[in-house]
Amino acid sequence: MINEDITFAQVRLIDADGEMKGIVPIEEALKAADEAGVDLVCISSNPDNPVCKVMDYGKFLFEQGKREKEARKKQKETELKEIGIKLTTDVHDIEVKQKAVIKFLKAGDRVKINIRFRGREMAYQQQGFAVMEKFAEGIEEYGQIDKKPKIEGRNMVMYLVPKKNK
Repeated sequence: MINEDITFAQVRLIDADGEMKGIVPIEEALKAADEAGVDLVCISSNPDNPVCKVMDYGKFLFEQGKREKEARKKQKETELKEIGIKLTTDVHDIEVKQKAVIKFLKAGDRVKINIRFRGREMAYQQQGFAVMEKFAEGIEEYGQIDKKPKIEGRNMVMYLVPKKNK
């Protein structure tokens, strides 16, 4: 809320220099802002203790937008990477896929491991769970299981996330 939109009878006023003026009637606060040639901005609209500051509202919005943009820049967006294996995938091939998964986990990404059951392979779901367990043991140092292996149609899916550093 700014200027006349502020409906409180009394507010805690902070002047343009950042100095606390104390609790004053709203009319006096508006007059102080008008004399300074800037706006009266309600910083905290708590009904018990409303805090208003005398400042340039346009500059305030610009600075706030700049801070939000900087915060978004520092945020790391995690991606979901997917690796597909088969029941019959050989040991060496699994090791190669584990190296790729380790690379993804080091980058901070979440990884989806997918086993696709073809034809009559649906009868060997226990083997699929064993392959998933073995795969998870191979990357134990770098990541942990987020969602345990489960069957989704003709696929078995497991999610891995990077290990938390303590």
